[in-house]
Amino acid sequence: MSVNPMAYEAQFFGFTPQTCMLRVYIAFQDYLFEMMLVVESVILKKLVGFPDCKISPFQIRKSTEKFLLFMKDHFDKLFSKMEEVLLQLVLNIPENVLLPEDKVQEQYPYSKEQFQALQDEIRQLQQQYKAEASAGQALRAELEEQKAVQAELEKILQWFDGLENICREHGTGNFKESFAFLTQNSKKLQDVLKEVEEKSKKIKKHGQLL
Repeated sequence: MSVNPMAYEAQFFGFTPQTCMLRVYIAFQDYLFEMMLVVESVILKKLVGFPDCKISPFQIRKSTEKFLLFMKDHFDKLFSKMEEVLLQLVLNIPENVLLPEDKVQEQYPYSKEQFQALQDEIRQLQQQYKAEASAGQALRAELEEQKAVQAELEKILQWFDGLENICREHGTGNFKESFAFLTQNSKKLQDVLKEVEEKSKKIKKHGQLL
């Protein structure tokens, strides 16, 4: 069998020429074996009509095997010549023939060095794309964080606006005055809270005594 991979022929036919020849060889060989078995069975049937014949079935089997080896040896020699002719003249694509799907290579030919350079450029672009995608993801995360901070700042500004409106309603337009006003009211609230807690404790003690 030929050792040439014949990859271009495999691309065109959908199978390697060597595989085709191997299947043909196996088919011929199987047919040869079957024919020898048929010949042997015919000879054995003919011997039944000659009871005085001294040839045994074992001798016929030996003779059949020898004849089969003889035929197989000649068949292998003939098949080798047939394979060589078929691989060269029938299942071979000439070097000057270009398949339709490879026409683009004729229009845009590349040397091995150019192809390698193109592959390196593709890998570089892929790495650059991954780096940019990672950076973009980080920027989007940072943007979301900034949006959250901005929302909190807007809440604080709204709180200050509300505080300023309350202070104006109570006649304090200055921030220092407003802060002092809030501090004073806060102290009042704390005093009221303490007073309520003390009264609550007294009520609980009174309830326990009862």
